[in-house]
Amino acid sequence: MARDRRGGDRTPPDEGGTDDHPVELGVQLLERLEHAELSLAELVDRIETVTTHPATTRAIIEEAEKRGVIEREGDAVKPTSGRFLAFESEVVERSGDYECERCGKSLSVGHFIRLEAGELGPFGSSCIQKVTGRRD
Repeated sequence: MARDRRGGDRTPPDEGGTDDHPVELGVQLLERLEHAELSLAELVDRIETVTTHPATTRAIIEEAEKRGVIEREGDAVKPTSGRFLAFESEVVERSGDYECERCGKSLSVGHFIRLEAGELGPFGSSCIQKVTGRRD
């Protein structure tokens, strides 16, 4: 599957619907957000670390709602799980020559989010905080 600079899949899903892996990865990311509330646009910004394909983005949001991971009221979205990422074990740093998946900045140290469904990243130090909700 082709990936864009932000780590998302650019390739449309197969005829059978969205690919389960990015949907599961996206739901798991939303489950771990530390934001008290986000706008729908901010939520989509976080999902774009997984995919930029509109149908997959929609499937992630719908699955997250169905599982009770998020609650939507108009343009406001509230994560409900309260399960935050442990920065020592679930967010790991690796030295290397990277490009941030969120902003495209060159990195010598990448931050990677480890979830059950897979790994997201690399992100720079400010983008990892933005994605997870440690900083708005």
